[in-house]
Amino acid sequence: MTMVTVGGNSIYHEVHGSGEPVLLLHGGFCSLEMMRPQLEALSSTYTVYAPERPGHGRSPDVPGPISYVTSVADTIAYLDEVGLSDVHIVGFSDGAIIGLLIALEHPDRIRSLVSISGNLDPTGFVEGDDNAPDDSDTDQDAPERPDRTRQLYNELSPDGPEHADIIVDKLMKLWTTEPAIASADLAAISIPTMIMAGDHDVIKLEHSALMATSIRGAQLCIVPKAGHGLLDERGDFVTFAVEQFLSEA
Repeated sequence: MTMVTVGGNSIYHEVHGSGEPVLLLHGGFCSLEMMRPQLEALSSTYTVYAPERPGHGRSPDVPGPISYVTSVADTIAYLDEVGLSDVHIVGFSDGAIIGLLIALEHPDRIRSLVSISGNLDPTGFVEGDDNAPDDSDTDQDAPERPDRTRQLYNELSPDGPEHADIIVDKLMKLWTTEPAIASADLAAISIPTMIMAGDHDVIKLEHSALMATSIRGAQLCIVPKAGHGLLDERGDFVTFAVEQFLSEA
């Protein structure tokens, strides 16, 4: 396995392709495997970097809570470690939030942003939706199927399947208290940006629209027939939209 030390912790990452650098940021309780189709497609044109945050995928957990502040710091440290001054960022869910925060706090490190199913604060979630924000399938009309995110965790985590509930508990505390981004602050983002979400995502449609309209020139892409699991449900559509956006960014 390819490991790199970030913030004093060892994390797993992959690098594929050649060309301008694109950083993929996976969702919470996910791994880079959830974005593997995008990684493979983009690596034909770009150099794609795909790290897995502590407690996710093949990266071991570390003591303490999960926070966006730490995740942003770790992401910047990762860019430094692999020698990247700035990158295009494609982030899903928690990864989308991390991307937004980097655009706000470290604008010199980001060339463009695709924010997929991210939110500004916990009020962005659909009220009464019992699905965790990064569950792979939130389509209530879809046939029942195993939880792919938990399956992948069980297969990949060096901490073992029994540690999964600890990670979920950390993430639930994160998702119910963070982030806290004011929509007015998004006006400071000047890079090319696309806000994407499923048409029946756990993120309210009006919340995604607010994010897009708060960023000058941002594109809004609502994926039809898709929930928060849009990377699985409409993977080809998502990949096409991301490739088109990056080709013009």
